[in-house]
Amino acid sequence: MAMVVIFFLFPLANAVYYAFVDFNGINPQPPFVGFDNFVELAKDPNLWPALKNNVIWILIGTAAPLAIGLALALLLWAVQRGSIFYRIAFFFPYILPQVAIGVVWGWIYDPVRGWLNQALEVVGLGSLATGWLGNPNTALYAVLGTAVWATSGFVFVIFLSALRNVDTELVDASLLDGANTLQRVWHIILPQIMPVFLMVTTITLVGGFSVFDIIFIMTGGGPAGATEVLGTYAYSSAFQLNRISYGTTLALVITVMAIPFAVWLNRLQRRLSLQGMGA
Repeated sequence: MAMVVIFFLFPLANAVYYAFVDFNGINPQPPFVGFDNFVELAKDPNLWPALKNNVIWILIGTAAPLAIGLALALLLWAVQRGSIFYRIAFFFPYILPQVAIGVVWGWIYDPVRGWLNQALEVVGLGSLATGWLGNPNTALYAVLGTAVWATSGFVFVIFLSALRNVDTELVDASLLDGANTLQRVWHIILPQIMPVFLMVTTITLVGGFSVFDIIFIMTGGGPAGATEVLGTYAYSSAFQLNRISYGTTLALVITVMAIPFAVWLNRLQRRLSLQGMGA
């Protein structure tokens, strides 16, 4: 309870306080402004592009790791020899510091010496080479690709562990009945690992709302706001423009947006878990 109060309730109450004053980081007694920060937020033209990028990140950054992680888990489900090596190899990017990931992938995306453009030249696709992080049309998706690479290993390990509890007799029976791979996955495997699937979905989905570090490291929200999301916009408002209260208001909006999805997925996960126990 003490840790909850110190590390959650007190910071949350402090954030709510700053959202209703005009604090610039210096004045010890900031003036009370009521809902002015929220009104400005609703009229802010820079908010909507950042929110759009957040939505793109949430959709792709959630769906892609789930699909890749599940596919890898299914491919390696029955593999016995070298399974520990595969788990370590795929999980390793997830435990790397985000700073290291951002720096290394920044080198890969380098328009002159980057491995990606050089590989495209080698295979005859040099026309596709570009400044991936400097091109507004590709910057967001380039950073997203890095984040998907870093997250898929975590999803893979969790799904692979969940697959160990799948009833293989049902899978074998569906195979004898003529079910194809997609039918077995959709009707036999997914229902049995659905609580775990929802748990991983919740983690990746909430992470999409609060994404900050990888974007800040690789692009800082640029070029020309092409990778700006609510997290980076809140940071720049609070710590670069010294508008602590407005940045805090943005952070509260991120929290308010994420909580309903997290609560709904959590309740759905519990309901499915209870149904599984009852069965």
